[in-house]
Amino acid sequence: MQQHVRRCGGVAFAALRRVRHFPHAADTPPPASWRCPSTPRLYSTADMSQQLPANLVQIMEKRMKLIEQRSAFLQEQINQPAASPEEYSRANKEFHKLESTMELIKDLRSKQKEIEGLKSLVTNSAEEKDMLEMAAEELLEAVEEEKRLQHALFRTLLPKDEADERDCILEVRAGTGGEEASLFAMDIFRMYEKYSQKNGWKFDAIDIMESAVKGYKEASGAISGPGAYGKLKFESGVHRVQRVPVTEKSGRVHTSAVSVAVLPQADEVDVQLRNEDLRIDTYRSGGSGGQSVNTTDSAVRITHVPTGTVVAIQDERSQHQNKAKALKVLRARLYELERHRLHTDRSKLRSEQIGSGDRSERIRTYNFPQGRVTDHRVGVTHHAIEDVMEGESLDVFIDALLLQEEMDAIASFAS
Repeated sequence: MQQHVRRCGGVAFAALRRVRHFPHAADTPPPASWRCPSTPRLYSTADMSQQLPANLVQIMEKRMKLIEQRSAFLQEQINQPAASPEEYSRANKEFHKLESTMELIKDLRSKQKEIEGLKSLVTNSAEEKDMLEMAAEELLEAVEEEKRLQHALFRTLLPKDEADERDCILEVRAGTGGEEASLFAMDIFRMYEKYSQKNGWKFDAIDIMESAVKGYKEASGAISGPGAYGKLKFESGVHRVQRVPVTEKSGRVHTSAVSVAVLPQADEVDVQLRNEDLRIDTYRSGGSGGQSVNTTDSAVRITHVPTGTVVAIQDERSQHQNKAKALKVLRARLYELERHRLHTDRSKLRSEQIGSGDRSERIRTYNFPQGRVTDHRVGVTHHAIEDVMEGESLDVFIDALLLQEEMDAIASFAS
């Protein structure tokens, strides 16, 4: 609306004055220059200049009322002297989770009330022209603020992955392609390390199993920082590389693959490990793939008997440290297993997280001779492969995947 007014100048104000003198004119269609284009546009909350579609506003209004009712109910429970400690804790926790949403709802309600008052002033007031112009300007500003609040509130109401704000565990494994795959696994692992540093996250290598050419057969790391899992979760899958290996004499391009898994970190509260469910073996680290050779049994292998999940860590010289790292990875894997069981239908992009490491299952291709990286899920290609490998341009793909997730959430919200 404000854009139209800037374009039309006095025409906009004249229209507002006509509404004042001829109230029924409010029901007539706006001037052609005010009308929205007839071509449908793809709605995204990233574009704050767009008006929320009417159907989404109606659904949002219903949910706002439900949240207001729920918040009032929880407030009563919290103030209830007869409530048990468990009931109080549960109600208090849920109430605080709704606080930021309730603040937005209150701000939006207040702004809508202000708009109604300004509309009434412009329509019915007998004030001088200068006063009416001021009121009209305030009305347009209030409408823009209402739009901003609607967008902000809408984002908070969209379905969210509860694990998005968690830290995560990164696991990289060489797949098809032999030694070249292990070299690319090392490159991919370092790419995520650089990307983590760029975002101000902490990156700790948990375990690295080297290949004969000093690549990585397997490598795992812990990434800690706000929203780490939420940004990296769609990196899970098979990453394919096309390049001339350093060992290739004839200059022929080889195709190899690497499997990446990104798991949300779990606390002891999320996953409770019972001693009777764990089988813990210790052995000497080293040999093919070990980073160092120990003369003591410092390496640790933990098997979760009920699920058959096995984690082996030999990165540290201390058995205690290796066991702590192994338990962290085990919790993350078990937490993700449970999340996958409960939310199989939630994400269309993550029906298979790791795959077999076969080249045909790729989610992204890194073509070094052509200097391009293509993400096959969203059809995005970036022609600066070195920037991607340095962790600089990875957001090109991550942002596109997050936008796709948002579009799915909007479709889910409206259904």
